[in-house]
Amino acid sequence: MKLLRATLTLLAGGALAQALPLLLGPWITRLYTPAEFGQFSFAWTLATNLAVVGCARFEFALPLERDEAGAALLLALCVRVLGAVTVVASVIGAVLLLVQKLEPAGLLPMAVVAGALAQALTLWATRAEAFRALATARVVQWGGAAVLQVAGGLLALGATGLMLGPVIACLVAAAMLARPAPLGGWMATLRSPPGQGAALAAMARKYRDFPLFNTPNAFASALQDSLAMILLTSWAGDASAGYWALALRYLKAPASLVGSALSQTLYPKLVAAPDFATARQLVRHAMLVLGGLAAGLMLVLLTVGPWLFDRVFGHQWQAAGELARALAPYIALHFVASPLAVVTMAWEGQAWALKLAVVGQIMFVAALAAGLRWGGLVGAGWAVSGMMALYFGYYFLALATWKSPRS
Repeated sequence: MKLLRATLTLLAGGALAQALPLLLGPWITRLYTPAEFGQFSFAWTLATNLAVVGCARFEFALPLERDEAGAALLLALCVRVLGAVTVVASVIGAVLLLVQKLEPAGLLPMAVVAGALAQALTLWATRAEAFRALATARVVQWGGAAVLQVAGGLLALGATGLMLGPVIACLVAAAMLARPAPLGGWMATLRSPPGQGAALAAMARKYRDFPLFNTPNAFASALQDSLAMILLTSWAGDASAGYWALALRYLKAPASLVGSALSQTLYPKLVAAPDFATARQLVRHAMLVLGGLAAGLMLVLLTVGPWLFDRVFGHQWQAAGELARALAPYIALHFVASPLAVVTMAWEGQAWALKLAVVGQIMFVAALAAGLRWGGLVGAGWAVSGMMALYFGYYFLALATWKSPRS
């Protein structure tokens, strides 16, 4: 019952968070062109690629650290790593701004900090089981981003306005999740007192599996989106990249809503399960429920996808609706898989997940490239759906039949 109550709390907040972008989406697509949307998506995807590994995934070990002093030290380690990643992001952003003339790239380091902090403090709040705070922050992060993007469009800020919205919203959401403060307060986490270096090194060794296995996994997953935007921009232009970005943004919204809510409650429950059989049953049940919801979503996209995009977002986005129909099987499978990413963390299967993820990224990019070459944008969508059906089929079977890591 506690798992259900916590999930429903997060779902309620997530539903409101997703409602604002969905309601404001038709306005946003009339304030920005597909080309502007493509430029923003390229910069934001790159920022996301860096933000997901901004703390070297040490933040995902926070729910595992039950000692308060240890948790505070682990959070301090996350802050140190993020500082180094931000420097890298600043260099990349400067190069893209000066060489490629990509205006949103000037916000790249700020976007990386905002995204990484929001992610780290989400896990911090998850550890504290502060589910109401998590729900409220999600409303601010997703809903606030859409409101600010509308404001940017009304001010004619172009792709930069699209970028500013989620950056500011993430920073505000992170501030909301900064409670409870770690042991000793936030200043103790931010400063480096004598002797803390050795303690941080010891903590890094304790949870070394996260940067060694989960960081490459997360980076590879995000890199998939970055490579997709590069291929689309190079082969089909900014407008096609905008169609792709819009389609995935709204098609993956249900997965973000349900997936993040379920994963934030499923992860600690898997860790605390009395035995492995109980944990595996939790995963199987989640897969069945998600599969039923995904089937309905796919049916809608296959039957009325193009019509829906034309009516909701405007005629200039009709091509995104054709793409949505082609991507429907992939979107349904992703909907099921999204919340299950935490399972291999809880089951000590991160090395296996990394290897499989690399294979998946190669399959995705290869299918996208082949589809673009022989069938254009829509052909790329169908190619991705077909290839990823094989990948996710194997993934779901593996999780459903997983053996106990201690057997």
